[in-house]
Amino acid sequence: MAFNKEQWSWIFYDWANSGYGIIVTTAVLPIYFKGVAESSGVAAANATAYWGYANSFGTLLVAVLAPFLGALADYQGYKKRLLTGFASLGMVMTIGLALLPSNQWQWLLVIYVLSVLGYSGGNLFYDSFLTDVSDNRQMDRLSSVGYGFGYLGGVIAFLLFMVLEFTNGFGQLSSLGVARWGFALAAVWWLAFYLPFQRNVQQRHALNTTAAPLRQSWHRVWQTILHLRQHKYLAWFLVAYFCYIDGVDTIFTMATSIGLDIGVKSTTLILVLLVVQLVAFPFSILYGWLAGKTSTRTGILVAIVVYLVICLDALNLKTTTDFWILAVLVGTSQGGIQALSRSYFAQLVPKDRSSEFFGFYNILGKFSAVLGPILVGVVTQMTGQSRIGAASLSILFVLGLLIFLTIPRTMVDKS
Repeated sequence: MAFNKEQWSWIFYDWANSGYGIIVTTAVLPIYFKGVAESSGVAAANATAYWGYANSFGTLLVAVLAPFLGALADYQGYKKRLLTGFASLGMVMTIGLALLPSNQWQWLLVIYVLSVLGYSGGNLFYDSFLTDVSDNRQMDRLSSVGYGFGYLGGVIAFLLFMVLEFTNGFGQLSSLGVARWGFALAAVWWLAFYLPFQRNVQQRHALNTTAAPLRQSWHRVWQTILHLRQHKYLAWFLVAYFCYIDGVDTIFTMATSIGLDIGVKSTTLILVLLVVQLVAFPFSILYGWLAGKTSTRTGILVAIVVYLVICLDALNLKTTTDFWILAVLVGTSQGGIQALSRSYFAQLVPKDRSSEFFGFYNILGKFSAVLGPILVGVVTQMTGQSRIGAASLSILFVLGLLIFLTIPRTMVDKS
């Protein structure tokens, strides 16, 4: 099944903002912020705390606004304007990270929070555009290819940054200068690969415009909350999704700490991150193929079972080789479970209200990795072993699996 120009343009938005995800959020800015904050006299513990507060505030801000913004985007002509506005905010703020003097660590946090708002808000509208660029038969494959190319784009952007890192900007830059150029790279990457989306993707499913869209959007959100029983299978899927995606995100966010605990070197951890991204590229697409041959439900169930195996095998995690094996296993299913969850949800929601419902989906995505880290932390402290803490995440996957199995097979399945 070939994709048309509009669908490829949609796919490449995932490629576009992947540079921000890996360079800014994951690999560079956390280290850069701690460095500039500590050089300004901020204690290391306080710098870590401030970074955590900024991330929490950014996450909370997006989660609170998501349903309202989604509801607003469902009116004719609003979805693309909102995506453009939030993506532009993210790009401009990312450039701001590169231009800000290194002694302005407080403003660095402010600009970062605004960039998170732009990045996450843009993703909300991007996800909901899935219902506009494809029908139910194409959603699994299109969503999977989107995630796959997102991982590949992130790897390429990060490798370009690593060229600057290992050559000290071809002998012209300090470590701070390399980081700043990395932020600029992420912003330019985002803009360059967003342009096809801006040119070619259109909103097709929409509500008729109203004289008071802001007020009506709030009203629609509350009506949906009050009448969730009218969408009970969709609601149960969101509960299942919250459980298992909490486990998925926790594994990703806690992997570095667990790796260090068993003696994996920091340079090896960076290499592992790249390999996981590379493995996720083909396997995300493979999950789309699997869903097409069987069903979306089957693909999600396979991914949950793989994660259960990962959690239970963590009990045997002792060496760097063991860590590599689990990391590759994560790569095989990380993109697949996210892609098929997105397409499964997109097939359940009313098409003309997709952005509103993706707002609720976005809330659970943002609040995921809340229970998981607590669970890992408590079990690790009780047992003194982080591998047992990692294994405890199997509880979340079992809960997600059991709840997902209660949803009737006929809700989305094509077979």
